[in-house]
Amino acid sequence: MSSNPIQWFPGHMAKTRRLMQESLSQVDLVLELLDARIPYSSKNPEIEKLLGTKPRVAVLTKSALANPEVTREWVEYYKKQGVTAVVIDNNTGAGIPALEEAVRTVMSEKLERYRDKGMAGRKLKSMIVGIPNVGKSSLINRLAGSKKAKVENRPGVTLNKQWVPTEIGLDLLDMPGVLWPKFEDERVGQNLAMTGAIRDQILDIEEIAMLLCGRLMEVAKEEFMARYKLTEAEAEGLDCYDLFELVGRKRGFLISGGEINHQRTAEMLLEEFRSAKIGRISLERPNKI
Repeated sequence: MSSNPIQWFPGHMAKTRRLMQESLSQVDLVLELLDARIPYSSKNPEIEKLLGTKPRVAVLTKSALANPEVTREWVEYYKKQGVTAVVIDNNTGAGIPALEEAVRTVMSEKLERYRDKGMAGRKLKSMIVGIPNVGKSSLINRLAGSKKAKVENRPGVTLNKQWVPTEIGLDLLDMPGVLWPKFEDERVGQNLAMTGAIRDQILDIEEIAMLLCGRLMEVAKEEFMARYKLTEAEAEGLDCYDLFELVGRKRGFLISGGEINHQRTAEMLLEEFRSAKIGRISLERPNKI
């Protein structure tokens, strides 16, 4: 099955790039949020160029949805790249102490200079960046101890920058989620669509769900087949379209004439993947990028 390249670059994202460039001089470090299920695909390649030598911490969000073994591989991968990475569960707050420690370690020299000048306790300033729907607002609210940023489970909610004080010695500059003009790797666009970083309303969700079936057979075959009660004999040799149809039939999503209800099947598959009902699944691991 062929697929069309996924492209997405609304005007407010061009504005966000300018905001980031203009605001870098106001911050001490950057928290770069990455979706733990797709750390490579959720890393905006333009961020690297924008940040230059500014200190940063990689924050792997949505860890409760990702394969924990694969997430550990990613943390080790970043360590070898000389980047400090921490794992956060946005819902429970697990990982917040590790984030606080990582920030203090990365910024130890600056904090020491503050102490030498009699400015111990002075807050650091950090920009928080990431793609749409990566969990920035929920993390900010967790760090602030109250609801400061609007949270919705859809991309593109934060549209303006805002400063938020936190309880871990950081003032956070929240930036709108930003994607980039073109996905050079087709799988990157697909991964972003599968995880909900791109609005479903502008996508062919049936095609995305079909591609997801094929991807799940690659990375989480046992969980996928168990969830939809597929047997080896049924699934053997099927392409993603036929797998998608088989799942719809297994769930009884039929319309008149015995045809599969593609819309309902697609919505169900994407919802169950994104909410980890199929299992804690990572679509990428560092030894395969």
